[in-house]
Amino acid sequence: MKIVVCDDSIEDLTEIERLLTKYKEINSNTNLEVEQFSHAAKLYQKIQEKELADIYILDMIMSEKTGIDIGTLIRSSNRQSVIVYITSSDDFALEAYGVRAVRYLLKPVSEEQFFEALDYALSLTKLETEKIYPVKTKNGLVAIPYSKIEYIENYSRVLNIFQTDGESVKSIFIRKSFDEEIREIAQDKRFMQVHKSFLINMNYVNKLTQNTILMESGKSIPISKKRVVNVRKEYLLFVSDQYR
Repeated sequence: MKIVVCDDSIEDLTEIERLLTKYKEINSNTNLEVEQFSHAAKLYQKIQEKELADIYILDMIMSEKTGIDIGTLIRSSNRQSVIVYITSSDDFALEAYGVRAVRYLLKPVSEEQFFEALDYALSLTKLETEKIYPVKTKNGLVAIPYSKIEYIENYSRVLNIFQTDGESVKSIFIRKSFDEEIREIAQDKRFMQVHKSFLINMNYVNKLTQNTILMESGKSIPISKKRVVNVRKEYLLFVSDQYR
């Protein structure tokens, strides 16, 4: 498991190193490889070259590249890496959610906070089995990981599964209702049905407006009138859960 730490304060970088060393001593059965950067531009270049890590612990305010700059690049290169921010200001919490950071900690971070954040980050990288959504297509059965699904649309009793890489898979004509087809996947906390014909993955929501949801791909998904209140409630609960 590779962890990358980036902070342009040598003092703060040293403190994070101390915390990581203690964490590794306590969790000796966990194999952690740690790489540190005091220059954000150097890390940015590494990511551009596709040298990626499992977990990133980033400062937010740095002179060369901001934590958001790095987080955005990570997300465009690898959606599975886990991001934790440790910073001196809470002004960027909303932007942190935009790159799906799992924790936003304020300096000076306590040992308890740091260990909890690392426990959670590691739990996300150790998911034993990725859930799969099976789709019957004219070319046979296609298995799509839940994490790769941005949204599912039902159009004329045909499912269109739009993926995070821009590709889509089209099902054969479905005999069951859309609600029945998505019953299992809709039980996953990442997904929410916002319309009789749309199921979205909330991890890839870019913006929630009064009547629509803008996805990261740029697609605008309608919210049915009867679901507006519940959609807003469920989405806000989902967002807040990311920062517990």
